[in-house]
Amino acid sequence: MKEQNDTTQNQEKAVLCATYSRYPLEIARGRGTKLYSPQGSEYTDLLAGIAVCALGHCHPEISAVIKEQSEILIHCSNLFYQTPQLELARALTRGCSLDRVFFCNSGAEANEAALKIARRFMQTVRTQEAFEIVTLEGSFHGRTLATLTATGQDKVKEGYAPLPPGFKTVPFADIEAIKAAVSNKTAAVLVEIIQGEGGVRCLSRDYLQEVQDLCRSQGCLFMVDEVQTGLGRTGKLWAHQHFDLRPDVLTTAKGLANGLPLGAMLVSQEVSQAFGPGSHATTFGGGPLVCAVGAKVLEIIDRDGLCRRAAEIGNEALEGFQELKRRFPDKIREVRGKGLMQGIELTFPGKGVWQELLNKGFICNVVQDHTLRILPPLTISREEISSFTRSLEEILTTI
Repeated sequence: MKEQNDTTQNQEKAVLCATYSRYPLEIARGRGTKLYSPQGSEYTDLLAGIAVCALGHCHPEISAVIKEQSEILIHCSNLFYQTPQLELARALTRGCSLDRVFFCNSGAEANEAALKIARRFMQTVRTQEAFEIVTLEGSFHGRTLATLTATGQDKVKEGYAPLPPGFKTVPFADIEAIKAAVSNKTAAVLVEIIQGEGGVRCLSRDYLQEVQDLCRSQGCLFMVDEVQTGLGRTGKLWAHQHFDLRPDVLTTAKGLANGLPLGAMLVSQEVSQAFGPGSHATTFGGGPLVCAVGAKVLEIIDRDGLCRRAAEIGNEALEGFQELKRRFPDKIREVRGKGLMQGIELTFPGKGVWQELLNKGFICNVVQDHTLRILPPLTISREEISSFTRSLEEILTTI
């Protein structure tokens, strides 16, 4: 099923910066777990806009909220009080151990806010000259200058030197390396519970608890980037809740408004003291329209039991993928993930398998060259997962 609108492709070259390697497919509309080409071909979306459309495409309740709120108030700026923002902040803090929220437009901005509040907290509240941020190799925290510097992948940094100082990157899951990196100059350690762009690599309970304990003993902040892992994706509302962690700072975005631009940084009451009027700001972040949608997203996740559902269907998917690994040990190196965030690492570059899956009507993507990343809507059916697994089996049999 190979489709490509050459007219659209050629036309956009004249007006768009070529910052994306496009898939050979134009999308015209979506509904639920399905995407459709202009010619009407149907695709099962196992990527969900990169973990964004967690409730599926054009969810009728989300569309209704967009329509209703758009006729009441879309934007008024953060100079004014407004109820949708308050209601979403309450919903977010009810779902975790943190107390205060800063709204923004994206995951990168949420992480940028986290980096800023960590430094400002140490320097203005604790009056310590601590500014360094420690992150892990393979991490991905955003595309701003600060967040790409925090990102533990050299490929995103090429051509942007000089990068901001004050960042250290240590080997993945190496507790001795992080102990050696943390000092009285450290403001925070920032980790992803599961590295999405890094290849769906999972940190262990023991490692995460040791890192949290290290931060507590050294007096720096323990921060978790849940931009991709949050909002039910891994089988709990937040991935860190699998391990009974209590971060000082949490960042989220992607699925928060099911396709509209909304991010958030959540912090403890103590850490929130670092931000006062004028210390940080955003023009568009936390507007009434996106916050009304965000509140509805959280309501639906809770009402429909989507965290539990993601855990159950994710476990079944993982079993199916592990069976494929047993059948094709020379083609699948490892299967890993939690809930509906799964990675299938191949023993060879994955582009050919990805293309064959696309031809069969399945959309996923390849990270770190070898790993098929599966991030479907939380509403994905068992039958759709099974159909994907059968198609992957057929491809691995013949490739």
